[in-house]
Amino acid sequence: MIRRIDLRGTPATADYRSAVPRAAFDVEHALEIVRPICDDVRDRGVAAIVEYSAKFDGVEQTDVRVPVETLQEALVNLDPAVRAGLEESIRRLRITCEAEIEHDVTTSLGEGATVTHRLVPVNRVGLYVPGGLAPLISSVVMNVVPAQVAGVKSIALTSTPQKEFGGLPHPSIMAACALLGVDEVYAVGGAQAIAMYAYGAGECRKVDLVTGPGNIYVVSAKRLLKGQVGIDSEAGPTEIAVLADDTAVPSYVAADLISQAEHDPLASSVLVTPSEALAAAVEAELETQVAATKHQERIITALGGVQSAIVLVDDLEQGLAVVDAYAAEHLEIQTEGAAELAARVSNAGAIFVGNHAPVSLGDYCAGSNHVLPTAACACHSSGLSVRSFLKAVHVIDYSRAALAEVADHVVTLAEAEDLPGHAAAVRVRFAEEQA
Repeated sequence: MIRRIDLRGTPATADYRSAVPRAAFDVEHALEIVRPICDDVRDRGVAAIVEYSAKFDGVEQTDVRVPVETLQEALVNLDPAVRAGLEESIRRLRITCEAEIEHDVTTSLGEGATVTHRLVPVNRVGLYVPGGLAPLISSVVMNVVPAQVAGVKSIALTSTPQKEFGGLPHPSIMAACALLGVDEVYAVGGAQAIAMYAYGAGECRKVDLVTGPGNIYVVSAKRLLKGQVGIDSEAGPTEIAVLADDTAVPSYVAADLISQAEHDPLASSVLVTPSEALAAAVEAELETQVAATKHQERIITALGGVQSAIVLVDDLEQGLAVVDAYAAEHLEIQTEGAAELAARVSNAGAIFVGNHAPVSLGDYCAGSNHVLPTAACACHSSGLSVRSFLKAVHVIDYSRAALAEVADHVVTLAEAEDLPGHAAAVRVRFAEEQA
């Protein structure tokens, strides 16, 4: 069901990132498919969107805006247990988001000379919540809460229209929006949703930033339009890496690998271990557990793909090097001294420490965010947070005397760059003294 990769005896200088392959995710090829869609939405707005909803989602729409009363009705009809789970997820995430808020910092560089690092929320954001293989209710929470805590004044959210629900998003997604007080909701999915946000269409005004995961066409549209609108990331298929030793519980490890394979046939599930005994036990558990799961076909495809493997290493030191190079979206460490190993990891979207911190916890109620960098982007990018919805502005406040202190330096550097106008902009302020 899942292949093995043996890296034992590999030199420390080996390219471990290439040694553990990922699924093919050809965003460039998809660009040629989404480009005409985005251009059409730019030119024809809602008329184009409803045509694509009919073509791709099989729904007939006259309007893409979800009525507020429909959102409220969905909340009233929401299963009380689901509502309780959402409320706890919101509560925990809001606590961690509020703790993340940074404050303006003013630096004095001398009398009358200050530079203030000021944080300003983005004015308007468009949030995307997938509704294809699964209605990701939790993604509503993960996108909305940090935007609200950051102070974003205008929040729009869109999710794929569902034929089963009359061309509206999944009711649980609408209910989550109502619970969070988001009343600007659209029933639009795919590349056309990103184009709607980038250019504006119908009641949806252009946004400044788009966030949220999606399929390859959503990712391609984000890449295409990122000069027109800000984006959070180009998130690909989900992935989990588990670093484990003989102290790990095989049934836990297998269940966690399956949990990510359940998302998508292209999902990556990787176990890195120095223990052949654990590897064999996990393989046996996978056979047993997959046979009892709901989405067997999807899971078997993901676990049997080139992107999933059990990777054998010499020891935990080599294992740490492998997972750090792999830079997984989700990294679990189920080893002796797991916290100490976790502290040494540089590259991961989120790190789950010990036998009782599965990725599923982070997906819903850990208080962390589950919108995370994939495809090794964790080596340079972070997951969604309050900071994602803030921009920094430097405010420079200098008196005449403070400018005079550095005027000669400014003039000298401007002339060294052959920019005499820059120098003149300083000299003119002291022209009377020089006359």
